Amino acid sequence: MLTTLLLSAAIAGQPAEPPQDYAADARAALSDRLARIPVTGRAKNVIVFVGDGLSISTATAARILDGQLRGVDGESNALSFEKFPYTGLSKTYSHDFQVSDSAATATAIMTGSKTRSGMINVTLDAQPSDCGPDAPNRLQSLAEIAETAGKATGLVSTARITHATPATVYAHVPERDWESDDDVPEGLRESCPDIARQLIEWPAGDGLELAMGGGRAGFLPEDMADPEHEGEFGNRLDGRDLTAEWVEKAGENGAYVWNREQFDALDAAGAPRVLALFEPSHMQYDADRADDPAGEPSLSEMTAKAIDILSTDEDGFFLMVEGGRIDHAHHAGNAYRALTDAVAFSKAVETALSKVDPAETLIVVTADHGHTLTISGYPARGNPILGLAATPAALIKAQDGKPYTTLGYANGPGAVDGERPDLSDVDVRDKDFRQQALVPSGSETHTGDDVPIYAKGPWAHLLTGVVEQNYIFHAMRHAMTYEENAAE
Repeated sequence: MLTTLLLSAAIAGQPAEPPQDYAADARAALSDRLARIPVTGRAKNVIVFVGDGLSISTATAARILDGQLRGVDGESNALSFEKFPYTGLSKTYSHDFQVSDSAATATAIMTGSKTRSGMINVTLDAQPSDCGPDAPNRLQSLAEIAETAGKATGLVSTARITHATPATVYAHVPERDWESDDDVPEGLRESCPDIARQLIEWPAGDGLELAMGGGRAGFLPEDMADPEHEGEFGNRLDGRDLTAEWVEKAGENGAYVWNREQFDALDAAGAPRVLALFEPSHMQYDADRADDPAGEPSLSEMTAKAIDILSTDEDGFFLMVEGGRIDHAHHAGNAYRALTDAVAFSKAVETALSKVDPAETLIVVTADHGHTLTISGYPARGNPILGLAATPAALIKAQDGKPYTTLGYANGPGAVDGERPDLSDVDVRDKDFRQQALVPSGSETHTGDDVPIYAKGPWAHLLTGVVEQNYIFHAMRHAMTYEENAAE
């Protein structure tokens, strides 16, 4: 038995684990659950973490990878949010699609209503020309409710902050791709403000206190050179420099930053109003951040800075944090970057937990939709999750006599036309490796399966069971406005 354990550990590159008393572990877990008492006070703060594309299989694989990277047993490991006391499942279909996009799913989370795929914070009967601040089809977001209540508000994303999920914090558009004015049809540009412009002109309360992520090009005029990447320019056609407008509107506390040095210099104690745009488009994957010319903070570091700034408001705050590039790596059929970004997402949640009072802060971690990632093939415990499927004795071969990876995709760019290549001498754990897929497609797709919800803090116990995705909003709003509800 010992020889088998050591051989398994050697193949996996992990230390052998001592025998576990599974029954004792289960009894301890039961005791913990029996001792839980739901928190039912008002949530002064609400933080919603959206792992874009964080399917259950992604969370499982990231859990294993996280443990293996730290030299511990990955299978029994737990990501930060997997230790939350309350969990549930969210049904992700949109009004018109079994398998939805991020615009409709994030709208459900942020407004409490399902809508059509491709739409952001507007009702399902909205038409392309139905836009602008006076349009009757707008759905109020939780951030707008928080602003009206006098709370500070912010968003953090590793994607463009005008991308579908972060845009649901503040924007209302019938077409998610209208991120900059050059994306809006010419005849609608005047009456339909683009998403970047809506962030700057957001009328709720006194506006966002902070927005951090990518998407710099959508805020700069087309004749303005990007400060980081030679040969790149802004893409706005109206000539407006929205970064300068942010600073002007914010007054003496206004700050616009675009590199690591400027980010590090931000003094949270001064309650700056921060627009941070670290890339013309999306931020770097976590695996590639070290190579960024101007330097980029991690998702954890942005989360920490955001909480420090927003916490200066005595009335509390609302914050959305998106791990936006988990989704992009999945679309590329690249499990390495998807999982390392998921691990970075878990670290951001852990950072948030260390900076807030759980008695007055509701933290919800969920996903907008899933992806087609699969974990299969009977590999031994401790086998590298990014590696070839193997037992302690040998690689596992498919019917064609060739090995295969534990992780795969149902569709995507990793599919091949004709005979499947032999992966025996391929470094399948390289960060650029694309997992093999069944159905060929230029981009791997979303899935329609339920996604997890993890919750901790006031009224977190409301987020259990299988629920409609738009229900999440109503549970968060109840927690944030509890005293008002109780008085009615």
